[in-house]
Amino acid sequence: SLAFGYTFAAFGAVLSPAPAAAQSSGFYIAELIQPTEETRAIASGVAWRCEGSTCAAPKAASRPLRVCRELQRKVGPVASFTANGETLDAEDLARCNG
Repeated sequence: SLAFGYTFAAFGAVLSPAPAAAQSSGFYIAELIQPTEETRAIASGVAWRCEGSTCAAPKAASRPLRVCRELQRKVGPVASFTANGETLDAEDLARCNG
């Protein structure tokens, strides 16, 4: 019984707000302020897959700020944006949403 509880707790700890498929397949990961109805979007020449408030895409040729801005125009304000593990700072995030 104790082992089962531990296993369940450990499994729960692995879960995150972003869908696992999005996290593992995305060079870019965007957390949106509001969930989007869109499940797919094309921004900066790449195909984005969105689920709830998380969107992910493979690498594009553009700079991360530009990619963020293009996505924001399609799906709405972005709460955080990560490119290859590097998160946009507050200033660039404000530009993205501006």
